Amino acid sequence: MAKWVVTTKGGDFQKIAKEFHISPILARIMRNRGIETAEEIKDYLYGSLENLSLGEKLKDGVKAGDILLNKIKEKKRIRIIGDYDIDGVCASYILWKGLLTCGAAVDTAIPDRMKDGYGINERLIEKAAKEGIDTIVTCDNGIAAREAVLRAKELGLTVIVTDHHEIPYEQTEEGEKQYILPKADAIVNPKQPDCPYPFKNLCGAALACQWIQTVMKRGGFYQEDCVKELLSFAAFATIGDVMELFGENRILVKYGMEEMRQTKNLGLKALMDVNEIKMENLSPYHIGFVLGPCMNAAGRLDTARAALMLLQAESEKEARQLAENLKEYNEERKSLTQEFLEKAHQYIEEKNLIKDKVLVIYLKDCHESIAGIIAGRIREAYYKPVFVLTKGEEGVKGSGRSIDAFHMYEEMTKCKELFTKFGGHKMAAGLSLTESSVPAFQKKINEQCQLKEEDFVEKVVIDMRLPFSYITEDFVEELKILEPFGMGNTKPVFAEKEVKIISGKIVGKKQKVLKMLLEDSQGIRMEGIYFGDGEKLQQEIERIFGKEEAEAMFLGKVNGIKCMITYYPSINEFMGRRSLQLVVQHYAFPTV
Repeated sequence: MAKWVVTTKGGDFQKIAKEFHISPILARIMRNRGIETAEEIKDYLYGSLENLSLGEKLKDGVKAGDILLNKIKEKKRIRIIGDYDIDGVCASYILWKGLLTCGAAVDTAIPDRMKDGYGINERLIEKAAKEGIDTIVTCDNGIAAREAVLRAKELGLTVIVTDHHEIPYEQTEEGEKQYILPKADAIVNPKQPDCPYPFKNLCGAALACQWIQTVMKRGGFYQEDCVKELLSFAAFATIGDVMELFGENRILVKYGMEEMRQTKNLGLKALMDVNEIKMENLSPYHIGFVLGPCMNAAGRLDTARAALMLLQAESEKEARQLAENLKEYNEERKSLTQEFLEKAHQYIEEKNLIKDKVLVIYLKDCHESIAGIIAGRIREAYYKPVFVLTKGEEGVKGSGRSIDAFHMYEEMTKCKELFTKFGGHKMAAGLSLTESSVPAFQKKINEQCQLKEEDFVEKVVIDMRLPFSYITEDFVEELKILEPFGMGNTKPVFAEKEVKIISGKIVGKKQKVLKMLLEDSQGIRMEGIYFGDGEKLQQEIERIFGKEEAEAMFLGKVNGIKCMITYYPSINEFMGRRSLQLVVQHYAFPTV
């Protein structure tokens, strides 16, 4: 069971509220998220595109831009090599559109997940050389591609690496990190130790967006409408790549969402249309859980080229067909995921891995493209770091998903001799290794793991206890100031204890949603809705309070069912009627 923890950071919330014309509740929420100084509060509440750092601050940003502008003048052919996920596709589109605006002879290439694996490689380099390409620009990859970059230089190609991933390093006996960089003509990555760009957590597409503006400005090709479109795809990728929404990321997403809601991009409009999403109602949820998975599905089951073609579509007919194809890929991906998720659970039981601190699951027949999704689902189920490995044509490949207390990339670095290739960051990683190394990897990653028992207990972090009397339409509207929500800027979590469930009803297409009438300790009643497993909640009520009490609750009769809940207030609009509603996030019953 998750541990409920109330955040208790102090501050003069009345003073902050008065100074910034907000409620003390919002002041407390911001303090809980580490926003303390007047300047930080101002940036959080009123941050605009002017608050973004200039791309010129990126190390090698100006140098890389000038190289490209010279290549454009010389009419040299430029090829962008991205990656097959949502971030790589959006980054590729951003650089392609930006360079086209600069008059470049530019095309794109996306690695094939099955043939090429992650990122740039020697096959793609040699293919580019044969086809008369002069300059290669990577995006969302390349920082760990030493051999591929070396091969490109041997063939006389110019190489510019733009990437946001961690810089590979070796640790000395003294414990110092010695960073290893590819020998490219220019490297644009804010995570380089000596890069002056202040915000280090951009995704590949956001980095591409910030940098390409520098190129456009220096060449005299800056176009505001073009930059607004590029901003929208930087925001799309920031959400889809689950980047933390603080600092510059929050600003990019806030303004990028505004652009997406009025986009002229035929591909994005078609993808919204086939998924029955109205442009004006587009939210980060739709990108993270509907549109993003459709774009990712192309790279998982076929080639991400289809997703990039969608964004590049020049007619409504072409865009519609590509969007429908991506939606079909996503439906197939869902089916495969469910099948191998069940097999992953079976593997854990059969191999008796439940006591392992790090779960290494080898599903030989699993499509490697869904390994990361399955790793994420298993992590949610067991709250442990998870690696899901699959057997490919050239050895074993895998994806990892982590928990807060386990830095996945750093832990993998400690056993890097077992990998033929690896990369990633704190919460996610990818790897390749020989099949014979799988047992050794499983053993070593667990032996070196320093996680303690308390690290495996997921925490529900509560912002504050909030009785129902505080919930008004004005308060719900005020909470929108905190948007966009996502990783690093989660929805506020309010809690109330001794909540009575006056009545309940299972609703929804799949009969899984529980709609309730709730009453707090002050006797104030409000509608509540739980979008989790309503059937499971019903079973828990029957187990703890008995079947008669559960039946009384569902009939709206007097009952003794009480619980603690965390919730987020919302306004429910139905048939022209507006009503306050509490979206229940977590629940806990008293132990008996």
